Amino acid sequence: KSKKLNFYRSAVDDLLKDESDKPSIGVLLCKGKNNAVAEYSLKDLNKPIGVSEYRLPRQLPAEVAEVLPTPEDLENRLGK
Repeated sequence: KSKKLNFYRSAVDDLLKDESDKPSIGVLLCKGKNNAVAEYSLKDLNKPIGVSEYRLPRQLPAEVAEVLPTPEDLENRLGK
């Protein structure tokens, strides 16, 4: 997945990025983190990439939950 992410970053930099744009970044969201897999997957890439782990709380904060659509809203918007 990291090679694919690097592909997309390179394509954006080459085809879409303007001179005034800052360097592009890539975000790869994974269910879990494996340091060995990350190390070997990213070892030969020349672009800076960070690897971290993020855990979502079991319940969203009220101010966030208020503005997010419900699963039913999303289904309706997608025509399901």
